[in-house]
Amino acid sequence: MTTTAKDLLLIQKDDTWDQCNWIVPLSKALEGLTAEQAAWVPSSGGLSIWQLVNHMYYYNQRLLNRIQGVTPSGTPAENNDSTFGDSGDPSDIRGWRKLMQDTTQLAGQLRDQLATLQESDLEAPYMNSDEKWSHALARWVLHDAYHAGQIVLLRRQQGSWNIIF
Repeated sequence: MTTTAKDLLLIQKDDTWDQCNWIVPLSKALEGLTAEQAAWVPSSGGLSIWQLVNHMYYYNQRLLNRIQGVTPSGTPAENNDSTFGDSGDPSDIRGWRKLMQDTTQLAGQLRDQLATLQESDLEAPYMNSDEKWSHALARWVLHDAYHAGQIVLLRRQQGSWNIIF
C-alpha cells in the first residue's frame, strides 16, 4: 500500500492534536488547564497560553473555511499580533471552557475535512498563489506543533506541567 500526501497530513494532524508519539500533542498540552493558568504571563513577559490558543483558533478557523470553499467570516485580523488578543481573564472560567470546547470541535472538523480531500485537491493552488494546498497544510500542522511546544514550556515555567504520557 502506498502512503499518500493525504495520509501523511492525517498522521501529522493526529500527532499534533491527540496522539502521543514524538511530540506532546496540543490536546495533552492543554489538558487540565484552569483559566488562571491559561491567563498567566511569565514575569519576563511574553504571551499567555490563552493568547496562543486564540491565535491558533483564529488561523485554524480560517483554514477550515478555506478548505470548505467558504470565505472566512468576520473582519480579517489587522496583523498577526492582533490574532493573539489579550492575555485572558484568570477569573473567566466559562470563557476559557468555551475556548477549549470550540478548539476541540474545530480540531475535529479540520481532521474530518482533511480526510475528504483528494490528492488532486492537495496539488491545486492554495488561494491565489503558486503554493500548493499540500504545502500550506504541511506548514499549518507545523504551526500548531510549534505552539503546543510553547504551551508545554509555559506550563513548566508556571509549575502546572505534571502530565506524563
